Amino acid sequence: MFKEKKILAIIPARSGSKKIKNKNIIKIKKKPLIYYTIKEAIKSKYIDEICLSTDSVKIQNISKTYGLNSFFLRPKILSTDNALTKDVVLHGLKKSEIFFKKKFDYIVLLQPTCPLRKNYHIDDAIIKIVENNQNSLISVCDVEGYHPNRMKIIKKNLLYNYIQNKAEDMTPRQKLPKVYIRNGAIYISKVNYLKKNKVLTDTKSVAYLMKQTDSINIDGPIDLQLAKTLIK
Repeated sequence: MFKEKKILAIIPARSGSKKIKNKNIIKIKKKPLIYYTIKEAIKSKYIDEICLSTDSVKIQNISKTYGLNSFFLRPKILSTDNALTKDVVLHGLKKSEIFFKKKFDYIVLLQPTCPLRKNYHIDDAIIKIVENNQNSLISVCDVEGYHPNRMKIIKKNLLYNYIQNKAEDMTPRQKLPKVYIRNGAIYISKVNYLKKNKVLTDTKSVAYLMKQTDSINIDGPIDLQLAKTLIK
């Protein structure tokens, strides 16, 4: 707990994946991808309980070898490509309240695809949302060179600025206004807010800024190769 707040971590790890087969258990430095999230969640000072939400017995068994017991299998309807994260989290929360026989104040969503997120990131984020007393927190990183002022769209083979009615912006990156993007590493929601509104994040979420080197979110093969390089 932090300041008497009971905190549940939910790790979603379904078996299906398109770009990388069996992504959540693919090996990086001889460890399955999910291992890195399990390890850091267990090391957290403030997480009280951890819920693994998976549709796979294989993932359950692998997680158990690293100290995380799974107490349910996610239903198929919540394990498709079209399943919404909020529904997966609400389902995991309900199962956890029954299994652990307690109510929680906050849920922390930790996706296995972010293996460079550390326990101190998790704990710092928990401190930040509790002390700010906001409904939600989202981890972000600087977009750096991928600034929206530089973005283009293509119409009939011609380039147009993504931001309409704006001339070509050749301003050096360092002088552009700071812009951030979700990095997928940490989402935190107040349980009461989540249950009432059926959404994970508020329109005024607390920002938790992380370095780009800690923000790899494995979606495709290039991300996977980069993670293999950065994980020590």
